[in-house]
Amino acid sequence: MGKTKVLVVDDERKIREVVRMYLEKEGFIVGEAADGQEALNIANKEKWDLIILDLMLPGIDGWSVFKEIEKTSAVPIIMLTARDAEVDRILGLELGADDYVVKPFSPRELVARVKAVLRRSQNTAPTEQPGSSNTLTYPGLSIEPDSRLVLINGQAVNLTPKEYDLLYHLAKSPNRAFTREELLEAVWGYDYFGDTRTVDTHINRLRDKLLKASGNVSYISTVWGVGYKFEVKK
Repeated sequence: MGKTKVLVVDDERKIREVVRMYLEKEGFIVGEAADGQEALNIANKEKWDLIILDLMLPGIDGWSVFKEIEKTSAVPIIMLTARDAEVDRILGLELGADDYVVKPFSPRELVARVKAVLRRSQNTAPTEQPGSSNTLTYPGLSIEPDSRLVLINGQAVNLTPKEYDLLYHLAKSPNRAFTREELLEAVWGYDYFGDTRTVDTHINRLRDKLLKASGNVSYISTVWGVGYKFEVKK
């Protein structure tokens, strides 16, 4: 198995150099991009396991880069920015970012977050009995854990890693109400640096995609005062 590849996108050369040094010390293969267009070019040419993306980029900004990458890839993305306004962090989570780091930051903490995001995205396959069928099937919906494929009416739905994890976790226990804290623990893990609003923003994005694909079914219901549950309404 090859080494893990991380693309660092930041217009400040010193930041790229420091991040590269710390990541390479941990055994990662590191690529660099200094602006949005270069980031898109590199991301389209090669497969990356994770992208560290600065939001304040010259030319094409980080928000636009994120949206373009998400159209064709489910690569985990850690957003990097000098702004610490809550609205920016919430917007990043609503877009589907896996984590959000504010400058100035500790390189060691950034490496820890990289490892945490990779661990969550790479070790999410469910444990099943050998020889058993672990595909979840509901009217109009099929979830295949081995390939992490979601089909609605036979058509694949493009979900981010976290959106898939949320859907699978909920669908494994239909009609069970999960609190936001339970979902945060199950999908993001104890080492996540965010809060329960992360669950809300990802659920909203997931619902929108399921509703758009199915035409009229979101499969996920809000349990007021508690959290969310998976259900198929007849």
